[in-house]
Amino acid sequence: MTALRVGLVGLGAMGRHHARVLRELDGVELVGIADATGDRYGVAGRTPFVASVDELIGRGLDAAVVAVPTIAHASVAMRLAERGVHTLVEKPIAVDAAAGEQMVEAFRSAGLVGAVGHIERFNPAVQELRRRVNAGELGAVYQIATRRQGPFPARISDVGVVKDLGSHDIDLTAWVAGSPYALISAQVTHRSGREYEDMVVAVGCLANGVVVNHIVNWLSPMKERVTIVTGERGAFVADTMTSDLTFYANGNVATVWDAVSSFRGVSEGDVTRYAFQKREPLLVEHEAFRDAILGIRHDTVTMEDGLRTLRVVEACVRSSETEQPVRF
Repeated sequence: MTALRVGLVGLGAMGRHHARVLRELDGVELVGIADATGDRYGVAGRTPFVASVDELIGRGLDAAVVAVPTIAHASVAMRLAERGVHTLVEKPIAVDAAAGEQMVEAFRSAGLVGAVGHIERFNPAVQELRRRVNAGELGAVYQIATRRQGPFPARISDVGVVKDLGSHDIDLTAWVAGSPYALISAQVTHRSGREYEDMVVAVGCLANGVVVNHIVNWLSPMKERVTIVTGERGAFVADTMTSDLTFYANGNVATVWDAVSSFRGVSEGDVTRYAFQKREPLLVEHEAFRDAILGIRHDTVTMEDGLRTLRVVEACVRSSETEQPVRF
């Protein structure tokens, strides 16, 4: 099988990891890298390095990965679509929904694979969580709650915490539950002196009735990445930093201590931490993109998915400004 000729646009903090994974990926040849600002991390090595997207396209690409600042996602991706290049663009899909809509239409009309790098879908803990939820192990799902907190990353300058971090939780929540958002209400704060928000608390519900809430910020001295799915049989807790998945079962042992039983609702049962294969999410994401191009499987995060997520992100900001919930 002839390897797919792939180019990389952007060699920043995320682009350097894309370069590493593309070099490791079977069935793919990294044939060029483009970045107008240069190779700041010194990772291009022997891979041909050019300054513009057009020069990169000129090397004859089957596919490309776009890891430039969010504001440039649409312009770079649209140029690739015009030249018939399958494209994986980092999340969020675009700086706003209008630009995202243009991207979706461009790739759809050209019959190209357009994917968005919502990497948390490929975290082994989240994939195992979704598999078990879909298998009915939790029974009916009642609530999905996420916490994504940590210090401010200096590399982020063009978007706020909702688009940069919150988009992870919004995407994985709808994906795990198998349902789009129906309503969202949010509050944000600006504490670090930047143009964009650095903290958000959002609550809402999905179309299937699942209640959701998200706590996301760049103001916490500790880092956590936690997703909790609560249902009729207990709760799954996925830690995407360690890729651990733990199940807290509802108990079936009667509490005979009246002082305790009077205020407890669901009783505590067994706690199980699962063992499963843990592969690097970025590598799995690239495998899915490669296989979608080859028509082998179709589990990428599509541009349509990315656009739906971006619309919820924008609704969070709008809700905070108007102090009103947003319905979809």
